[in-house]
Amino acid sequence: MTPPPRLAPLLAQYDDATGRLLTRLRGPEHDSGDGVPVPVEPLTDHERLWEPVPGAWSVRRHADGPGPGATALVGAGEWGRDGGRPHPYPPPVTTIGWRLHHVTELLLGRADWTAGARRLTEEEIVVPTDAATAVADLAGGVDAWREALTSVDDAALDEVGRSAYPYGNDPEVPFLDVVWRVNQEVVHHGAEIALLRDLYGATGGGTLVGTYGAS
Repeated sequence: MTPPPRLAPLLAQYDDATGRLLTRLRGPEHDSGDGVPVPVEPLTDHERLWEPVPGAWSVRRHADGPGPGATALVGAGEWGRDGGRPHPYPPPVTTIGWRLHHVTELLLGRADWTAGARRLTEEEIVVPTDAATAVADLAGGVDAWREALTSVDDAALDEVGRSAYPYGNDPEVPFLDVVWRVNQEVVHHGAEIALLRDLYGATGGGTLVGTYGAS
């Protein structure tokens, strides 16, 4: 299905942003913007959990309980991500693992609440125990949301409530606004993840501040 003209530039932006993010996470190289390929090593388990400052929110084993300032570990499986509402202010710094799962969560959730069964909750999404699975899950979320986007026609872009995703204002705004918002989430969290990878590399793969190193 050919995307509606109003959707086409946002879809192209989404493809570019998600492609760059996935390349920065799994390599083997990425274009820094000047056409010169830069080698990229795949994300490691240690790097995924690296805490750039003390008290960073992360993904952790449910058995260990939430991290500093968090009131819950959200997600299915052995692990969860630090969370709980209302969020503290100022917002905590978060690890690559936390950001990866957050983006995966919002993509899978919105895909389901737009073109799926409309019942998936953040508590049902499994938090991976290792970096490779986390990146693969992100790629699955990227594909799921893209499929939901390419299933709509032009009229659907103006439909309020086309996405009923319950963790935002989706049910109250036109679908085109949701598409724009998701792109911004991918762009800014992707940039944060890329910066954290740079900082991790600049410290020589420094030690974890916290106690939740990969086993």
